[in-house]
Amino acid sequence: MTNESGSKPRASKWRFIAIEALLLVVIVAGIRAWQQRDMVSGPAPALQGMTLAGRPYKLPAHPERPVLVHFWATWCPICSAEQGSIAAIAHDHPNVITIAMQSGKTEQVVRFMEKNEIAFPVVNDADGSISNSWGVHAVPASFIIAPDGQIRFVEVGYTTGMGLRLRLWLAGI
Repeated sequence: MTNESGSKPRASKWRFIAIEALLLVVIVAGIRAWQQRDMVSGPAPALQGMTLAGRPYKLPAHPERPVLVHFWATWCPICSAEQGSIAAIAHDHPNVITIAMQSGKTEQVVRFMEKNEIAFPVVNDADGSISNSWGVHAVPASFIIAPDGQIRFVEVGYTTGMGLRLRLWLAGI
């Protein structure tokens, strides 16, 4: 059906836009579900290792404040885009630990961080064993652990600093 000018009615145009938007949401949700298919939920798995700064790290079973556990890789361009946000959160929030997933030997990760002026606590997961125990297949991936030791939020892909801060706050209330 067309109007006097020969064009389709506006309702038809908006219906088409709504269907396209819905399809996009379904596709994005499907991709996220696939990326998160094996990621852990419930109680946070054990996490311990030596940071690049040479300090031992062990995720507390019941941290005083929410913890951000962030998986990233030196070879991941999306991780690079997110690093400023992670560094800012780590500066403001003491309970942040990051895991460099399959990014090479410790010396290589240290050089990458120095070259890119990155300063946040990192445990190198050169062989992917930590990532596997958390079910991480895609990076960046972020877990927010609440004070009761439960995983409250899981995000895969780019997440804004504001979004991560909001999730940390929500996990603490």
